[in-house]
Amino acid sequence: MKHLFIFLITISFISCKSEDKQKSNLIYEDESNFKSIRQVTFGGDNAEAYWSFDDEKLVFQSNNSDWGVGCDQMFIMNSDDTFDDSKPNMVSTGKGRTTCSYFLPDNKHIIYASTHLKDDNCPEVPLRKEGKYVWPIYDSFDIFISDLDGNIINQLTDEKGYDAEATVSPLGDKIVFTSTRNGDIDLYTMNIDGANVKQITFDLGYDGGAFFSPDGSKIIFRSSRPKSEEQIKEYQDLLDQGLVQPTEMELYICDSDGKNLRQLTDLGNANWSPVFHPSGEKILFSSNFESERGFPFNLYMIDLDGKNLTRVTHSETFDAFPVFSRDGKKLAFSSNRNNNGTRETNLFIAEWKD
Repeated sequence: MKHLFIFLITISFISCKSEDKQKSNLIYEDESNFKSIRQVTFGGDNAEAYWSFDDEKLVFQSNNSDWGVGCDQMFIMNSDDTFDDSKPNMVSTGKGRTTCSYFLPDNKHIIYASTHLKDDNCPEVPLRKEGKYVWPIYDSFDIFISDLDGNIINQLTDEKGYDAEATVSPLGDKIVFTSTRNGDIDLYTMNIDGANVKQITFDLGYDGGAFFSPDGSKIIFRSSRPKSEEQIKEYQDLLDQGLVQPTEMELYICDSDGKNLRQLTDLGNANWSPVFHPSGEKILFSSNFESERGFPFNLYMIDLDGKNLTRVTHSETFDAFPVFSRDGKKLAFSSNRNNNGTRETNLFIAEWKD
């Protein structure tokens, strides 16, 4: 689901000035947090590269047609791999559409959401509804556990509605995910085996893209919270059609049980794909709040009290889905940089320096 945001947004614009801003190779001017950077993929839309607990592998999703897929499927890679002229191993079924994969603590299994139980084919992707940008919330998404050979070991959700966007606590005990099982789009937690499901957000609006803090005590997520009668009606009408409009989102933070919920950002436009800095004291996220036309999206850092907002990347197109390695030395993210003016979004891994 999170990946849908990237390829739907990127079709609306094309990189045109990226190379003019390059300082050296793939690092743009003023990107002082990047010591070095390596491009991992070279075609299609590639996103949500998440590290194994030992930092030796990553799992990511791609719709690269050269790899024999028609829509997003899950692929596994070693942390030092690149795929300029090779293909990674696919670890999803190749059926339906998949999203939001994440390693389990044993580094031998992953979780991801898939629509394959409903249909082997890729579901349709609506781009606009009555002239407004939307993305789909497929009610056929359920969450599965797979081994690294692509064998599904267990199905964690089987409720009616959308179940996806799952990530795992660094403590290895809990999974947080997004679901529409109550008629709205809220966050839930469950044990690693799918037991003990608990709803942790309750306000009207889309809550998703949640990540735990390094100590497992907090959760950061994105949310659209309609306020006016007109906004609420529009939100509910779209939801009834299995759609959301993701153009206005802010970041929220709460304890891992949902308590002490508070809004972290109030920037306007779309603020999303948040993750904790390895220190647990800052949030790295993607935003277009400085953009008049909806793009570019860049990465920003902000303290947990909402202060000291700083810009990390300086793209003129799209940077998003940042994820730190667990040792804090590397950052994986998705970007339109170096795509030769195409609409492709690739994975990059940067050496991080504070």
